[in-house]
Amino acid sequence: MPPRKKRRPASGDDLSAKKSRHDSMYRKYDSARIKTEEEAFSSKRCLEWFYEYAGTEDVVGPEGMEKFCEDIGVEPENVVMLVLAWKLDAQNMGYFTLQEWLTGMTSLQCDTTEKLRNSLDCLRSLLNDSTNFKLIYRYAFDFAREKDQRSLDINTAKCMLGLLLGKIWPLFPVFHQFLEQSKYKVINKDQWCNVLEFSRTINLDLSNYDEDGAWPVLLDEFVEWYKDKQMS
Repeated sequence: MPPRKKRRPASGDDLSAKKSRHDSMYRKYDSARIKTEEEAFSSKRCLEWFYEYAGTEDVVGPEGMEKFCEDIGVEPENVVMLVLAWKLDAQNMGYFTLQEWLTGMTSLQCDTTEKLRNSLDCLRSLLNDSTNFKLIYRYAFDFAREKDQRSLDINTAKCMLGLLLGKIWPLFPVFHQFLEQSKYKVINKDQWCNVLEFSRTINLDLSNYDEDGAWPVLLDEFVEWYKDKQMS
């Protein structure tokens, strides 16, 4: 039986190379672990993010909201802010409470500015779904009105209608013009909801508008005003 060869002791270079491989593997593992932790939603991180804008309060107010909009790269008047408020079920325009923030951001799985920025296109796309759009449209009325009032003042109504319908309803410019010259000082919820239905179902030439239908007087008056305008 031939004698076994003695294992040659590892040289310093071999040990160094082995250690280097182990260090490299550990760094890759640690990097992957950290990345996974960063990608996973963290309530603690979400809470810290909230207080960046709320300061010592339990609500993000107008000043904090301005900084928040700046950080995520959108104007406060951008319609995506309305969609975000809807997702947070925010009750007052210009304010996010701690509970609204935590509940809404958890559902969105956003706990950093970067994650929310990356979700903005997804939020905007919700407006392309007719069911979601209707829900957001109806939400906008209660969100924008003064809480001690049952109706929406006409100036706020015009702004919100422009935000929601301005780019998708060809008749909106003339409807806005009608509101400008009308006697109306407020819009109630029934009128608000019917404007959306009108924009979706009535032809641009108003040929299928039924004056004997269940439309509110506001829209009867708009149709009459518009037809007179067309004839003059």
